[in-house]
Amino acid sequence: MRPVYIIGTGQTPVGEHWDRSLERLAVDAFLPAHAAAQQVPIDALYVANALSASLAGQAHLGAHLAATLGLGPIEATRVEAAGATGGVALRQAYLAVASGAYDCVAVVGVEKITDVLDRPLEVALALGLDAATEADQGLTLTGGWALLQRRYSYQYGYDAADFAVFPVNAHANGARNSNAMYRFPTTAAKVVAAAPVAAPIGLLDSSTVADGAAVVILAGEGIARELAIPLVRIAGSAVSTTPLALTARPDPLWLAAAARSTEIALRQANVTRSTIQVADLSDQHAIVAALALEASGFAERGQAPRWAADGTITTAGRLPIATAGGCKARGDTAGALGVYQIVELTAQLQETAGANQVAGVRTALAQCLGGLGATAATHILVRD
Repeated sequence: MRPVYIIGTGQTPVGEHWDRSLERLAVDAFLPAHAAAQQVPIDALYVANALSASLAGQAHLGAHLAATLGLGPIEATRVEAAGATGGVALRQAYLAVASGAYDCVAVVGVEKITDVLDRPLEVALALGLDAATEADQGLTLTGGWALLQRRYSYQYGYDAADFAVFPVNAHANGARNSNAMYRFPTTAAKVVAAAPVAAPIGLLDSSTVADGAAVVILAGEGIARELAIPLVRIAGSAVSTTPLALTARPDPLWLAAAARSTEIALRQANVTRSTIQVADLSDQHAIVAALALEASGFAERGQAPRWAADGTITTAGRLPIATAGGCKARGDTAGALGVYQIVELTAQLQETAGANQVAGVRTALAQCLGGLGATAATHILVRD
């Protein structure tokens, strides 16, 4: 397997883009990414999209966006894995370059969500759950995470206020990100006082699913070194799965797919957890981030809220997370989330992250989860 480098990134702001179609969003993110890659020819396209077939009646996005982007008759395919879609698409693109099948490929993560009503949106999002035992019984993704937070709080002795550190940190960073949907800070008191969505999860601990597109262009070492750009390499890449239904898991508070994909990615990159200087995780709710941190081995089981409360996850802390605002402040772009994560972490490694720059970043971790953690895609990025 040969080294794989990130040679171009692009993104649109996350938000309610009433005036832009899915195709327009993809173009607006792709053009700056391809320009940064100095117009290197694209050999293949991987589209990360979880919801278009359900919400817009448009599947077959590989061929559709290859034509829209003017890429010609290249290999192009759509990838779907619920909230892990972006990470799984990146994994496929990584393998294509690492294997030598292609020299340069593009990953386009795009979702157009906000011009549909709430009910069809909730139905579409619930496709990431087990249909027979969860979705058909009325469970939603937020409801599932709320059940896990209830169990976690009972088992480890927390209340809802203890989880507020995660959305407070996300909003502090999102306030300084011009591409974030919610650019304002919040406080723990406001998080606790917010109206309930699925108790104990409240409004200010619930991310908004929104429109956006992000693009990452990957290439082999030969092309990357010719471009005279800061070299960011994908040093580790892994995807793992576990049963969709919580009732099919021996320990619902343990995200086994996240744990396994993290172990594989770290081993492949030949780095340890202590060398990770910044991370971007699925954090649609605080409990998602807490369980991901524990499964990935950064916090002890049952300790993530206390561990985070010490300032560990801020941009000045030992392991900053959500440096672009995370799902809560930047906005949750569903299938495009994993691509947005890579765009942000590449900026951190290239020292172009602006007001949210973490000093001296050389190694970063991205992880996105599908459903209630049934799929986990983990990537390790390093600055060569």
